[in-house]
Amino acid sequence: MGVKFGQIMSNAQELGWFWIAIGIIGTIAFSMRFIVQWIISEKKKESVIPISFWYLSIVGSTLMLAYAIRISDPILIPSFLFNSLIYGRNLYLIYAKKSRDGETLPDAA
Repeated sequence: MGVKFGQIMSNAQELGWFWIAIGIIGTIAFSMRFIVQWIISEKKKESVIPISFWYLSIVGSTLMLAYAIRISDPILIPSFLFNSLIYGRNLYLIYAKKSRDGETLPDAA
């Protein structure tokens, strides 16, 4: 019942290694945002969502959307279609608040 290695390699060759790399990089970027959030929260001893979380979210989501479109996946496409708009809006709100408050812009970390 499981997927065989030969089938995975055949699918990868059919899709192309470039698109496999895009999917893997997107997944890594999307997953790294939680690791970054965890590390920053541990350092500050409180739950914090650092600005880099939103940038990693945009990168990972955009790459995963490109991959989903390339493989025509009807489940993944809607999953990633509007995410970057939400992440971008969060960045806008962060920068707008900092600007209104006269604070310096947050670090990437």
